[in-house]
Amino acid sequence: MGGTPRLVEKAAVIGYRAAEWIFGHLPTGPAATVLGWFCQASYLIWPKKRHWSNRNFGHVLGLPPDDPAVRRMALRAYRSYARYLVELMQLPSLDIEVAGALVAAEGIDTVEAIWRGSNGVIFAACHVGNNEAILAGIGRRGWPLSGLADDSTFPELFEHLRRERARLGATVIPWRNLREVYGVLRRHEMLALMVDWGYRAEDVPVRLFGAWTTFPAGPASLAGKTGATILPVVTRRLADGTFMATIDAPIRVASTSPADVLRATQEVADAIERVIAAAPDQWYSFKPIWPETAAEAAELEARAARMAAG
Repeated sequence: MGGTPRLVEKAAVIGYRAAEWIFGHLPTGPAATVLGWFCQASYLIWPKKRHWSNRNFGHVLGLPPDDPAVRRMALRAYRSYARYLVELMQLPSLDIEVAGALVAAEGIDTVEAIWRGSNGVIFAACHVGNNEAILAGIGRRGWPLSGLADDSTFPELFEHLRRERARLGATVIPWRNLREVYGVLRRHEMLALMVDWGYRAEDVPVRLFGAWTTFPAGPASLAGKTGATILPVVTRRLADGTFMATIDAPIRVASTSPADVLRATQEVADAIERVIAAAPDQWYSFKPIWPETAAEAAELEARAARMAAG
């Protein structure tokens, strides 16, 4: 089986831990500014990333990918991503009480009210703001939260990050471990799933910012099988460096029928569209989110019609 060479993985772990130490001893603002220059430079000199980013933000803004406003938004997003990276690497130096207090209590209170009245909660999250902030806010209160993550590329780095999340009260589950995923929901706990990993033709067709793309079936399928409630949630950064958790309307899924999965996944996409539209410069998903061709979009529309018809 292929995998990341041991030397490369070891270098990645050493580099990441060194960056944690450095950023843990630097003020957030200046560190984010300097790292932001490097992130923006990567956008400018990496043609493929620039192409994907411009297409993504063109959809969000309703403008052609080569519009100057799209370029400005992409550069702002890369700067925002740099701040997120600095915040992420500063987490090990923060006490959980300090980290958890960075997110406004109102959003956490809303999460609690919905969770206590549900048979488990599936957070449908996206790459906006800083998701670790709500993780710390929930962990600070001692509630059971788990999330899926890919452990296949850099297993040693995965273990390091898993230990850091555990310190904040969250369990990280390797993405193939479906037994533990179902265990979390059988225990009526909280499970976090990211939904904006990028376009994959085999996923569920949805409309996002007026164009056809796909979202993963996982949240809707799991909710249909377990009775858990899907809760779209995003943690946006405020001007003072604290965070606000935005909670959209709960989504309940009656079954795993194609029509129910389609409906629920579209509701997730609608919620994600609202949070991205509210803070597009804090959205840092730089992979292709929409298909490249009109033919692919037409096939998604046809498949959605077939799913809706049952």
